[in-house]
Amino acid sequence: MNEALLRSLTPSVLGILVRRGADFAAAEDAVQDALVEAVRVWPADPPRDPKGWLITAAWRKFLDATRAETARRRREDLVDEEPAPGPAPSADDTLQLYFLCAHPSLTPSSAVALTLRAVGGLTTRQIARAYLVPEATMAQRISRAKRTVSGVRFDRPGDVATVLRVLYLVFNEGYSGDVDLAAEAIRLTRQLAAAIDHPEVSGLLALMLLHHARRAGRTAPDGSLVPLAEQDRTRWDTGSIAEGVEILQAALARDRLGEFQAQAAIAALHADAPTAEETDWVQIVEWYDELAGLTDNPVVRLNRAVAIGEADGPRAGLAALAALDDSLPRHTAAAAYLHERAGDLTTAARLYAEAAGKAPTLPERDHLTRQAARLNAR
Repeated sequence: MNEALLRSLTPSVLGILVRRGADFAAAEDAVQDALVEAVRVWPADPPRDPKGWLITAAWRKFLDATRAETARRRREDLVDEEPAPGPAPSADDTLQLYFLCAHPSLTPSSAVALTLRAVGGLTTRQIARAYLVPEATMAQRISRAKRTVSGVRFDRPGDVATVLRVLYLVFNEGYSGDVDLAAEAIRLTRQLAAAIDHPEVSGLLALMLLHHARRAGRTAPDGSLVPLAEQDRTRWDTGSIAEGVEILQAALARDRLGEFQAQAAIAALHADAPTAEETDWVQIVEWYDELAGLTDNPVVRLNRAVAIGEADGPRAGLAALAALDDSLPRHTAAAAYLHERAGDLTTAARLYAEAAGKAPTLPERDHLTRQAARLNAR
């Protein structure tokens, strides 16, 4: 069973059902039921047209559910609208579905969560981690969003800012999580940049390209994480770096700074440095100051504290870190790093071990455990 194929077809099938009149919650349920049927049937009898098979199966699942709740006349009307046999259209509806999910009846945060779950393929746990909230809280938020749009026609697309937020979170999960969605997020952002003249769309595309360019250097052959300072920069994709920098410069020249452009500027400074020692940390701190003025995201202030530790010394970084909530994800790991830079190896080892216990992913936990062991061995 090709799970990647099923995942790639899901947004388009869901979009077709929504455009044919199904409300979003019912359409999502029907598509999920069709996917379960595909997992059961396809290994023994693979279809010649997988997308067409899923559209037909999902539509029939939707009809089955509708028949239990609607009058006979409406049921007959829906049966008449069943997709005709034959090859399914090849149009890519994914980006359109992102806009439809960013519905005006939803708050931006609920729209993002719903889209990540229904279209991005992320689990509730992954979305909760991206939002820094408990999984139960995110599950309730998604359920409320589904109830809000239940029965609503998706004929008023949402705004660009919400769609950008979704694409950003999908890329982040694909870049460092369990599901490889980074390339898909870049593809959709390219489509959006080609369709909309917006500096923040360009900023997000540049940010994605600059981060993705370093992807090959982020892990060792055994799968362990390699910190940015220790990465083999010859493995970075110089073509993607050059493209990202060019897109960023054109966006910044328009003098309409947004948070994605500021993040991309920080990524560009890392990518431009021939070695870790040559990184322009002073300018990176300045960009973090700009970014902090654009967003109150606590992760930005955490990263700024680490950058201050590089630019002005670890004690300055620890002072900036002390002003932040110590329950913030990766706060303990940042404190461990800065204490090590300051020469307090005993405290650093203890904090690395503590941070390992809080790590959100197995590779990160293993990396922090190795850091603690390295210092303890001294």
